[in-house]
Amino acid sequence: MTARQPSLYVPHGGGPCFFMDDPAGTWTGMAAFLRGLPDLLPAPPKAILIVSGHWETEGFAFTAAPNPPLLFDYYGFPPHTYDLGYPAPGDPALADRAAALLRAAGFEASLDAERGLDHGVFVPLKVAFPDADVPVVEMSLDKGLDPGLAWRVGRALAPLRDEGVLILGAGMSFHNMRAYRTTEATDPSIVFDGWLAAAIEGDPAAREAALASWAAAPGGRFAHPREEHLLPLMVAAGASDGPGRRVYGELVMNTMISAFRFD
Repeated sequence: MTARQPSLYVPHGGGPCFFMDDPAGTWTGMAAFLRGLPDLLPAPPKAILIVSGHWETEGFAFTAAPNPPLLFDYYGFPPHTYDLGYPAPGDPALADRAAALLRAAGFEASLDAERGLDHGVFVPLKVAFPDADVPVVEMSLDKGLDPGLAWRVGRALAPLRDEGVLILGAGMSFHNMRAYRTTEATDPSIVFDGWLAAAIEGDPAAREAALASWAAAPGGRFAHPREEHLLPLMVAAGASDGPGRRVYGELVMNTMISAFRFD
């Protein structure tokens, strides 16, 4: 029998951070968490459907190339980081199935047979699944950045979990680029992270309403001046009506960063 997969929201780090010299150990803990991600799963996934904060479209789109290329959509990093490889196969059938699920639920969905995997996808997956042997389909966010819409799309995609597909949101639970590495960011990031964890670990029936109000949460808008790195969490949360829990939390660049698993 196919094992039912959880859904997850994980940090993707900063650019190609896990593949650079890191003398201060900034990314050591996050890399260790990502390497251990397969241990959070009941069985190896048949495929991964991953939502990135780095792709926005009208409606929702899915990569549909059999062998998706990589998009090196980061700037100013060492030359070797533009030679990274991650030859995971695509899964056009999964892309078609996911798009069909969204259309059946009344959402606009399309397939993109040309687009590759951006760094919010291939960087964390290269750490978590280094053999690149699990098929990967990337899903975009709708340009409207509506948290409720992202939640409902996650709900529509939930049947994929019973088919052995890991639904993975990749972003950063704190994503204020100007605040990273400042001491002023630490306390607000901890406050927002505590609110986020309480919303996720509380009553699953109240989770949707709680997360929809994230911008009014203490430190919410400071943590996310623009919400594209938080919305993959809404998709992962929407794909589950079971318990949620924080599975990683650490101060990174003076800000609290977390990951969450949903049963």
